[in-house]
Amino acid sequence: MSKTTFIGIDPDVTKSGVALKNGKEFELFNKTFFELFEFLKLQKQEAEIINKKLIVVIECGFLNKSNWHKKVNGSASMNSKIGERTGANFETAKKICEMCEYLQIDFRQIRPTKSKVNAAFFSQITGYKKRSNQEQRDAYMLIHGL
Repeated sequence: MSKTTFIGIDPDVTKSGVALKNGKEFELFNKTFFELFEFLKLQKQEAEIINKKLIVVIECGFLNKSNWHKKVNGSASMNSKIGERTGANFETAKKICEMCEYLQIDFRQIRPTKSKVNAAFFSQITGYKKRSNQEQRDAYMLIHGL
């Protein structure tokens, strides 16, 4: 049995993608901000009881050098909405980092990659047969191989 529990989080304003990994076993979730707070609190308590280390890995888009997300043929209104959503997601990631600090949970901030993993490839590399969404797969890929 692994001595470390890993949690990957792909932040989102409404529901963040969350992956929980213990050894080779993992689960995927979508959690609202406060559901995530309660989930992390519970995982910390469980880890302390069984003397396991807990590490949270958070995708932090604000670490990218440039965060300019303009559509060339888009209207000013559309580009404004893209910027608004991007900024809100960045702030959610920062608040999740603060959440981990508050709960005294070890966490890592990871710069996002451009490549996305589709369901077929995800199933191929993990053996996961249940339904998953992009946020869940992104969350798991943060901790894949750890």
